[in-house]
Amino acid sequence: MPTLPWIAPEPAEPGGEALVMASRLEVRSLRHVPGFLLASMALLRQARRSPGAWGISLRAEPWRRTFWTLSAWSGRDALNAYASAEPHRSTMRAKRTVMRESTFVFWNVPASDLPISWDEVERRIAEKRGEDGAKGGVKGDAESVKGGAESGVSAG
Repeated sequence: MPTLPWIAPEPAEPGGEALVMASRLEVRSLRHVPGFLLASMALLRQARRSPGAWGISLRAEPWRRTFWTLSAWSGRDALNAYASAEPHRSTMRAKRTVMRESTFVFWNVPASDLPISWDEVERRIAEKRGEDGAKGGVKGDAESVKGGAESGVSAG
């Protein structure tokens, strides 16, 4: 599946600051890829309707069992509202058992810097994975979005 291009459901506030969230999600087995892909598409539809969503892009690497997300939000409250609403909340709970590793990074950028490049996402996630690998990993999961963590890695 190719990368789904950046979609801007709402225009960013001129002169505003965006909260960017990026993730790398790896499932345990190729047999989990179709279900995870279908769930990802449902969550994309949800994000497109979510207040405060300033940009969204997805990338799938099915043969590597890896999915990437990139989104920009008007702030932490908008991101938390999306993460705690259905279908995101129940989907994340249901998919925890099929996850091998999850990495999340969060940062702020001027809204004028949107969209964020995939090169930047890859750099930040590789840096986070390297930091956490050196520390022996950080336990956590997608709930870190609501918990206010700046970033996290979960290895299952």
